[in-house]
Amino acid sequence: MSTADAGAHRTQARHTLILAVCVWMASVGNLALWQQIRALPEVSGPRGLAFALGFALGIAGLLVALVAALGWGRLLRPLLSLLLVATAVGAYFMLSYGVVIDPTMMVNVVQTDPREVGDLLNLKLALALLGLAGPGLWWVWRRPLQPQPLGRQLGVHLALIVGGLALTSGALMAIFQDFSSVMRNHTQLRYLINPLNSVWALADVAATPFKRDTRRLEPLGQDARLAPRPAGAKPPLLVLVLGETARADNFSLNGYARATTPELAREDIINQRNAWSCGTNTAASVPCLFSALPRDEFERRPYNSETLLDVLQHAGLAVLWIDNQSGCKGVCDRTPHVSTAELKDPALCSGGECFDEIMLRGLDERIAALDPERRARGVVLVLHQMGSHGPAYFKRSPPAFKRFLPECTSNALQECTREQVVNAYDNTIAYTDHVLAQTISWLKSRESAWSPAMIYLSDHGESLGENNLYLHGLPYGVAPDVQKHVPWITWLSNRYARERGISTACLKARQDERVSHDHYFHSVLGLLGVQTSAYRPELDLYRPCGG
Repeated sequence: MSTADAGAHRTQARHTLILAVCVWMASVGNLALWQQIRALPEVSGPRGLAFALGFALGIAGLLVALVAALGWGRLLRPLLSLLLVATAVGAYFMLSYGVVIDPTMMVNVVQTDPREVGDLLNLKLALALLGLAGPGLWWVWRRPLQPQPLGRQLGVHLALIVGGLALTSGALMAIFQDFSSVMRNHTQLRYLINPLNSVWALADVAATPFKRDTRRLEPLGQDARLAPRPAGAKPPLLVLVLGETARADNFSLNGYARATTPELAREDIINQRNAWSCGTNTAASVPCLFSALPRDEFERRPYNSETLLDVLQHAGLAVLWIDNQSGCKGVCDRTPHVSTAELKDPALCSGGECFDEIMLRGLDERIAALDPERRARGVVLVLHQMGSHGPAYFKRSPPAFKRFLPECTSNALQECTREQVVNAYDNTIAYTDHVLAQTISWLKSRESAWSPAMIYLSDHGESLGENNLYLHGLPYGVAPDVQKHVPWITWLSNRYARERGISTACLKARQDERVSHDHYFHSVLGLLGVQTSAYRPELDLYRPCGG
């Protein structure tokens, strides 16, 4: 054998590499999809096997066409490597937590900070990367590619594109009756097609500037002004506590068997027991929550608008956002805001993370630093909690609040029993109960100088293993209620209720009426007496009771 022949044997053909890796991703990389399909009664038995085979061939064909279209020259192996890693990571999270990958989930990934990433790293993820991406990566990099003239490379890639699309068309036509029925009745399956789900989600996020004019910020409520206060009334001091991942079902205030909210139960609060979020993840819910638009209009908006905080500032109020999370998702960009990330309190902060009580430290000094003219009209503080952020629930509650044991002390929830997972989660709710009670206590102590009130509302809920689902982030239409049913708690001081003419007895009588994040913007404006054309009285839940 000549030296040239020996060298040829030590290289690999482009088309062989593309076909082998795409078949691997379409088959082994889609274990979560095959698991879901296996559970569908309409495609069980031999019919189900034929359906899965046709589906796999369709996915493989699309992947071949995609890689052939994008993987030119030296880009091929990095592209395949990236897709293999995305496949392995996607498969791990879909199998372990029951999540799916869609554009809103991709936004969360893009906005995730290093602290949140650390909560997701564990040995099982490393093993998944090794087992699902390792063989493919070895195949990709084991030998150099055969050199090809540009003309021949063009021919190979065009043949792969045409062949891949033909394979997909033929495979899906063969199973079309079952395919159309399954995809219509089980829409969540489309978010499990790995790694095409990640490719589509990333492309959708990248296309946002073409769907929405992100350079345009529409002014909102610039006509806002405060209604005159009664003679002798104190300026309002309203604390808006933005909860994280708190599900209403685990609040004993809502009938949960465990005493997770004993401190709030002793307070004179209004508890909206039928409140619903406008999203299932922080990146979707928080901007929607502070928007004047209802959920369906917010999702279709052609451009961004100013938020509730902007309108409050237009009205002349002093506003401050205090963050113990991963940021305000653009809501507080034009508002004074501070983060707890750099605080070094030995009792409340360790490992780059602070317990939520840290936001109550030094509040008087923070208020004193606000603009004095605005401060005289009233102050609105937003406390953005770490709350019940998972999967490392055990990190979110101090030792004194670990009432439910044993708790899961791993960020790989599948390593724990469901009882341990629920225990760890319930401990975070018990701690949130304490933080809210402490907030109310702090507000009560300021009643001589202010007219104080508090609203607590969570951004979304959480799955804790029901139907093998964990965490949150499923598309809104298919997400279970536990990811959308959220706590909404209001506390009004006697002074606040009296000066605003609000009947707390009336509000309590309406606690079971359905409300949602759509009501938040207008309810806060109404509670503060902010008059503006942006206000919609029919969405103000306090207005029927005198607010």
